[in-house]
Amino acid sequence: MDHRFIPNLTEEQIADIQLDGLKWTVGHTHANSPFYQARFKEKGVEPGDITSLDDLRRLPFTTAEDLKDGYPMPLLSVPERDVVRIHGSSGTTGKRKILAYTQNDIDVWKDMFARCYEMAGLTVEDRVQICVGYGLWTAGAGFQLGCERFGAMALPVGPGLLEIQLQMLTDLKATCMCSTASMALLMGEEVQKQGLADKISLKKAIFGSEAHTPKMRRQFEQALGLEDSFDIIGMTELYGPGTGLECAAHDGIHYWADMYITEIIDPETLQPVAPGEVGEMVVTSLRKEASPLIRYRTHDLTRLIPGTCACGVTMPRVDKILGRSDDMFIFRGVNIYPGQIGSVLEHFKELSAEYRIFLSRKDGLDHMAVHVERAPGAPAGNDEGLARALADEIRKNILVRGEVSILGPGELPRSFSKTKRVEDSRGEE
Repeated sequence: MDHRFIPNLTEEQIADIQLDGLKWTVGHTHANSPFYQARFKEKGVEPGDITSLDDLRRLPFTTAEDLKDGYPMPLLSVPERDVVRIHGSSGTTGKRKILAYTQNDIDVWKDMFARCYEMAGLTVEDRVQICVGYGLWTAGAGFQLGCERFGAMALPVGPGLLEIQLQMLTDLKATCMCSTASMALLMGEEVQKQGLADKISLKKAIFGSEAHTPKMRRQFEQALGLEDSFDIIGMTELYGPGTGLECAAHDGIHYWADMYITEIIDPETLQPVAPGEVGEMVVTSLRKEASPLIRYRTHDLTRLIPGTCACGVTMPRVDKILGRSDDMFIFRGVNIYPGQIGSVLEHFKELSAEYRIFLSRKDGLDHMAVHVERAPGAPAGNDEGLARALADEIRKNILVRGEVSILGPGELPRSFSKTKRVEDSRGEE
C-alpha cells in the first residue's frame, strides 16, 4: 500500500536517521540549553563523544521533576522569540509541565499525526469528530492539526456536550471519532438509547489517554457499529498525541522511530531490559527544537515487540501501555499524581493529611472517590460543607470531579511501608 505520510524505511535507514538526530540533539542542547549543559558537564559528556547509538547510554536521564524545577519554560533550547506556542499537562505537585514549541516543532507534530490517520486507513473523504480537550492540553490541537495536515474534514467538538456530539454524528455524518475509551462507551450507550444506530455513519474510532479493557473496547465498537478502532499514544512532553498508533493487524503500536528513540529500561537498575521484556519507556527526541528530550523517563511500562508486522509498515512497535512505574494515574483523560490531592488538602486546616483515592468504573464511566480524615480535635458538625468545599477545590486545581467523603481521625488504614494512596478497580469488569 502506498503511503503519503508513513515512510517505508529499513532498520538500517532508521538507525542512520536516529544517529544523525541524536548527534544534532546533543549538539543543539549543548550549545543552547543551560539545563542540558549542566547535565552533560556532570556526566563528562561532550557532543563529539556521540559516535554510535550505543553512546545514548552515556547521556543523562531527564525526569518530570526536572520539568517542574525548570518551570515555567523548562529545557528551553531556543530564544523565546522563536517559541510560537506552549502546551501543558499536570505536574507532580500543582505546577504544570509546560512545554514550548517552535513552528518547526508544530510541523513535525502534525506530520506525525497525519501518519496516524493514514495508519487507521482514513482518506481525505473522511469526517473526523474530535471529542477531546482543547486549550492547554495537547489533545484537541494535535488531533485537529493532524487531521488538517492529512486532509480529512475536522469536526472539532471537544469533550462532553453529548447533544452536540450526537447532532454532528447524525447531521454531518462523521465517519471517525477521536476520544477517550470512556467517552466512546458513553456515546455508544447514548446512540443505542436514542435509537440513532441507523442514522450515524461512524466506521472507525481512534482512542487513547486512559487504560481500557478489551471488554470495554468490544462494547463501544458494537454500540457505535464500528468496523475498527485504534489505540493512539503520545504525551505532552513529546509533542502530544500522535507519536504512534495501533495498525489494522492489532499487534502492538507502531511508533515513529525516525522522530524519537525509544529505550526500555529496568526502572530499578536503569539498565536496558532484554528484547521483548517489559520495562519503563524512555524517549529521546531527534528533531525537537524548543524543548528537546534526552532520555526522558516516561514511567510508562511497556515492551518492544520484535519482528516485522503483518500490516507491512516497517516502523517498530511497542505494546500498549501496561501500567506505571510511579504513582501517576489517568482519570478521564487527565494525568493525576496523588500528591496533587495532597497539595489541595494543605489549604484545609480542619482536615488531616491522610487520604485515599478510589477509582472505579460504572456503566462505562470512570468515577473517583476521595476519602479524607478530619484533623484530630476538629468538630464533626461540618462534614458535608467541608466535603463540598474540598470537591470544588479539587475540581479547580486538577480539573476533574471527585466524590469526597470525610471520615473520623484514624479511620483510614495505616501502613508502615509506602501508603497505598490509590485503589484502582477499573480493570475489574
